[in-house]
Amino acid sequence: MSASTPTPEAQAPADATAALPADLQDERLIASQGIGGFVRVFLSRLRSGDLGSLPVVVGLIVIWGAFQMQNSAFLSSRNLVNLTQQSAATGTIALGIVLVLLLGEIDLSVGSISGLSAAILAVGFVGHGWSLPLAILAAIASGAVIGAVYGLLYTRFGVPSFVITLAGLLGFLGLQLKVLGQEGSINIPFDSGLVKFAQASFLSDVAAYVVVVAAVAVYAATRLRSNQRRAAAGLSTTPVVTLAVRAAALLLLLAIPVYILNRDRGVSYMFLLFVALVVVFDFVIRRTRWGRSVLAIGGNVEAARRAGINVRAVYVSVFVFCSSLAALGGLLAAGRLAAANQSSGGGDVNLNAIAAAVIGGTSLFGGRGTAYSALLGILVIQSISNGLSLVNLGSPERYMITGGVLLLAVIIDSLSRRSRASHGRA
Repeated sequence: MSASTPTPEAQAPADATAALPADLQDERLIASQGIGGFVRVFLSRLRSGDLGSLPVVVGLIVIWGAFQMQNSAFLSSRNLVNLTQQSAATGTIALGIVLVLLLGEIDLSVGSISGLSAAILAVGFVGHGWSLPLAILAAIASGAVIGAVYGLLYTRFGVPSFVITLAGLLGFLGLQLKVLGQEGSINIPFDSGLVKFAQASFLSDVAAYVVVVAAVAVYAATRLRSNQRRAAAGLSTTPVVTLAVRAAALLLLLAIPVYILNRDRGVSYMFLLFVALVVVFDFVIRRTRWGRSVLAIGGNVEAARRAGINVRAVYVSVFVFCSSLAALGGLLAAGRLAAANQSSGGGDVNLNAIAAAVIGGTSLFGGRGTAYSALLGILVIQSISNGLSLVNLGSPERYMITGGVLLLAVIIDSLSRRSRASHGRA
């Protein structure tokens, strides 16, 4: 037999390799299979610093356990309903901050923009007799215009986003006071649609479970569609049994909180809107060209530019989304308080929105994070605030603990980034 002719024993592994999907033929790209493979991959990611949402999930469990031991009312259905309502407005603002942080930038003016949008809504709806949809549209449009101006200043003149938005924080706070006028406070009628939506609109028990089942069905359909596309491209697919297990786990993960909330008033429309925005933006970030462009620019702006990405357009669009979400968050807050006044968007709204995005796992260095960072982060912050109120501790302790948690989140982010770099995953 010629030395160049492969033996049957050598030919068999080659044939077996050729029969594998394209992404499993290269040993450097072999995906670990089964439960053991999943565990090995998970541990490997942890060792390399790819922590994902694990720290914040663990932290949230610890926070809830600690407050529950201090006051048994913390995890009661009534208190958890209150917690979800408290989280929606600032969480919506934090979602915009996540988008900006993915670019490695910052927006310090989201609190002022939210207050200005509330003032525009109140003056238009109450003071000038506009219809509610028109007042809402005008308020959100004002946020979009502000974001477009930020983007143009950043891309055309190279002014750092820190400076632009710091100026915006002061300028739009003054504009908010100007819009409100001498009275400084405008009450929004309790029978208006916005106040009813924010305060007293809840899904029925059946409707809440229908939403859960629909969400799981959409997840399963999406994953099956992904399997079909991968199979058509000659790539590996996720086994149907694995998909069924994941769908069942998701069903359980969603049904249990809904059951607990339904024991009181249920799932509020306002919180459902916030969660829907998180899901939509998560899909946009992970599955669309625009979202991948945002992550690419956050990772390396020069490489993104050389790859043909319209960097300027992406920057402008992200600032527009951020300011628009800040305006929407301001409207939700105004609806919940049934008023717009000089303190709307003030206090710790700005800092809580930024802290929620960072605590939730969005990297300050850009390029890493998900829309779910806003959801997890705001739950942490509001849980701390809510729990401290139940144990009769006030603002001093809340500020100190929130600051400590924020610092810890940044330290974890820095250490994980260093670990990823040392493992070649940065």
